[in-house]
Amino acid sequence: MSDVSTLQPTRGQDLRLTVLRWFDSWAGLEHMKSDGVPKMDWVRCFPLIAVHLMCLGVIWVGWSWTAVAVAVAFYFLRMFAITGWYHRYFSHRTFKTSRAVQFAFALLGGSCAQRGPLWWAGHHRHHHIASDTPDDVHSPRQGGFLWSHMGWFTSQTHFAPRLKNIQDFAKFPELRFLDRFDILMPTVAGFGMFGLGKLLETYAPGLGTNGPQMLIWGFFISTVALIHGTCTINSLSHVYGSQRYVTGDDSRNNFILALITMGEGWHNNHHYYPASTRQGFYWWEVDMTYYCLKMMEKVGLVWDIRDVPSYVREGKSKQDTLTA
Repeated sequence: MSDVSTLQPTRGQDLRLTVLRWFDSWAGLEHMKSDGVPKMDWVRCFPLIAVHLMCLGVIWVGWSWTAVAVAVAFYFLRMFAITGWYHRYFSHRTFKTSRAVQFAFALLGGSCAQRGPLWWAGHHRHHHIASDTPDDVHSPRQGGFLWSHMGWFTSQTHFAPRLKNIQDFAKFPELRFLDRFDILMPTVAGFGMFGLGKLLETYAPGLGTNGPQMLIWGFFISTVALIHGTCTINSLSHVYGSQRYVTGDDSRNNFILALITMGEGWHNNHHYYPASTRQGFYWWEVDMTYYCLKMMEKVGLVWDIRDVPSYVREGKSKQDTLTA
C-alpha cells in the first residue's frame, strides 16, 4: 500500500493524469489509487509495452557483431547500476560514496527503464519488511509467477513512490527530479544509441552497423533483457534454488540467476543478512557486483563496504561467538 493519501478522481481526470504520468510520474500523486484490488493499468503501461514491441524492429534492421556486443555491454553496465546502486546502495546503504558519484549512478540506473531510484528503493525496502507475506507486493507465493515478475508494477496501486520508506535519499532534489521525470534517462539513452550507430556508420563502416540497428539492439533489446533479468529476482529466486538459511520467507540461492544478475541470485544469503554489500558469501559464489564495487573502493569512489561477518556466514549469532 502506498503512503499517498488518495482523492477519488473522475474518469476523465484519471485518464488525463494517467497519460501525463508517461512524462511526469508524480503527476496527481493525491489521485493515485493506493488501495483496493491491484490490477494492470494498460494506459499507464503503454511505454513499457512499446519498449517490448520495438524489439521486433530487429526484423528490419538485422544484426551485426558490433550491435550485439554493445547490447551485451550496455546490459551488464546497467545491471551493475541496478544491483550495486539501486539495490545495495539506495535500498540497503551497504557502503558509502560521494554525492556526485551517487548522482552519476542514479543517472545510469535511470536509463534502465525501471523507474527512479526513490521509487525502486522505497518499494524494495518494503519487500524486506513483508517478504512473502500478504503485504508483499511482488511475492510469487501470494500472486503467482506473472504477478511477481512484472504484474505488480503495472498496477496503479504501486505506481506511487514510497517516500516515507526512503526519506534518507528523498532529501536530495536531484534524486527527486530523476524519480519524478523517470522517462528522461531512457530517452537520452535511446537517442545516444542511435547517435552512436550513426557515428560508427560514418567513421567505421567496416563494423557493419548503423543508427536504427544500434537503437534496436543497444537500447531496446538490451533494456528488455535487463528488465526481465532484474525481475527474475522477484519471481524465480523465490521459487527455484537452495535455502542455506532460515529466513522466514521463500528466498533461495540460484547460481544461474547470480550470473544473469551479477550476484543477485544469492538471494537467500541476502535475505538472511541484507546489511552486507557482498551477497555471494563464499568464494565460489560468484558476485560480480561486489567485485566491481571493491575495484571502485580501491580508487576511492566508494568506501566503508560491508562484508559478511564469519558468525553470520556460519549461521550463528554474535553472542554465540562471544561465548564460544
